Amino acid sequence: MTTQHPHARSREWALQFLYQSEIEKLYFFSEMHFESFIQNFQVEALQITYLRKLVEGVFERLTELNDAIDDHSENWNLTRMPVVDRCILRLSALELMTKQTPQKVIINEAIELAKKYSTENSGSFVNGILDKLAKKYSPEVV
Repeated sequence: MTTQHPHARSREWALQFLYQSEIEKLYFFSEMHFESFIQNFQVEALQITYLRKLVEGVFERLTELNDAIDDHSENWNLTRMPVVDRCILRLSALELMTKQTPQKVIINEAIELAKKYSTENSGSFVNGILDKLAKKYSPEVV
């Protein structure tokens, strides 16, 4: 088993927050909603700063993220994707854009989140789209 990246738990919280927001049709960052989430789920203090950075970033760049995902998902558009997959892709695309975490870490953790929270095929679906986005945002020499 590989060691988790220090921000892995924050990503998982971010996915849950984004999922909850999507279900509640909340498409902007709400401080009240965020504070309520932190309290209700007893998010560890160490996780809050990166969690906030992720979810605020997703909401600030929502249109850009949606467009990038749509452009790189053949035969799928965001509205046809499971909500969890959509949230994972937005979250991961944001991190790929900001280039502060190695691409392999972002993609591997996204695949794990998809396997844990979404459908049987979501891991490979998420991997395929994120692989294309990774090449777009920062082609790394392998």
